[in-house]
Amino acid sequence: MPKNTTDALPTAVPAVTAARRGLLIVPLLGPAMVAGVAYLDPGNVAANMTAGAVFGYLLVWVVVSANIMAWLIQYLSAKLGIVTGESLPEALGKRFRSRPTRYGYWLQAEAVAMATDVAEVIGGAVALYLLFDLPLIVGGLITGVVSMLLLVVQSEHGAKPFERVITGLMVIIAVGFCAGLVIGPPDPAEAVAGLVPQFDGTDSVLLAASILGATVMPHAIYAHSALTRDRFGLVAAGVERRRVLRATKIDVTIALAIAGTVNVVILLLAAANLEGIEGTDSLEGAHAALGAALGEPVALLFAIGLLASGLASTSVGAYAGAEIMRGLLRVNIPLLVRRAITIAPALLLLVLGVDPTLALVLSQVVLSFGIPFALIPLVRLTADRSIMGSSVNSRLTTALAIIAAGLLITLNVTLLVLVATGA
Repeated sequence: MPKNTTDALPTAVPAVTAARRGLLIVPLLGPAMVAGVAYLDPGNVAANMTAGAVFGYLLVWVVVSANIMAWLIQYLSAKLGIVTGESLPEALGKRFRSRPTRYGYWLQAEAVAMATDVAEVIGGAVALYLLFDLPLIVGGLITGVVSMLLLVVQSEHGAKPFERVITGLMVIIAVGFCAGLVIGPPDPAEAVAGLVPQFDGTDSVLLAASILGATVMPHAIYAHSALTRDRFGLVAAGVERRRVLRATKIDVTIALAIAGTVNVVILLLAAANLEGIEGTDSLEGAHAALGAALGEPVALLFAIGLLASGLASTSVGAYAGAEIMRGLLRVNIPLLVRRAITIAPALLLLVLGVDPTLALVLSQVVLSFGIPFALIPLVRLTADRSIMGSSVNSRLTTALAIIAAGLLITLNVTLLVLVATGA
């Protein structure tokens, strides 16, 4: 009997240790959930809904591939903030020796922040129009004000309350966009077939590039490094850093698994229920078509999910914009002034009566310009041992990051070329 008890001890101890490790990691989760909201913004909704409605299951592989690449990119951004105690804009601001270089980089990053707001504020405005029949400009103002209030939560009460609010909105987004799949499920065989990489003409290439442009966005890269810096500060090398980095991998995995699943669901929902129906290339048209095909409750949940998407993502976009200005220009300006700067273009477009869907498409084109400026420095910095120390990227990680960056840049350039040539 004693022999059996002794034999059991070595197997029991690791189990307890693993459980304790899990409990120690849980409090460290959260920053990736905030950054992950950027992958569920109205631009993503529009791109994935259009892909399913126009091409059925053809581009499922694009959504899955984009989220796999996004995992690596977001982890590297988070790691940079943990190891250096600096955001990506801060790190670049310190390394740009000339003022013209710093200001030039800031201008393109600021354009990215404004383009982000265009998609997110307009998405929120459209959702409020669908829910309450509010004029778009009123909906845009409400979206902007609510996003500012969420930023006040972050600035006044710290990172954790902000993370909880954004995570709650992410849950609403997931429920709102996934509910329709219960009533109108996709064809499993066709969904699996959609995982095979393929295109069907120039339009499918354009849409694939749009999906990628709407998925991996520059402001999410800037924001994640700032979010981990705000939560953890500079984490010294050793046991604690390894624990934080391990928790960050789990955090990024959970956040992008949720975001990726919802994005795939949106495409599958459209492929199963909206393929071939005219007018589904706009958020309003997709909402109406969902109501006709699956019932008004599904359309209502879709609109609620879209509203949560606009509110959450524009808050994160505004946070990223403030960090871009602070890190690159080394100035802090009042929150209200900062918010007014980035929201102005979106409100102007609504005042001018520009078609919301067109504005969403154009915003993705602007975002495409910013991809190389965020990705290339991120890979370069995290592969530099003098900056990252023992947490420097492995050769394999750097190689995979270069491949992912190359693919994303190539496809975004393809998007720009196709849009410019009217293909």
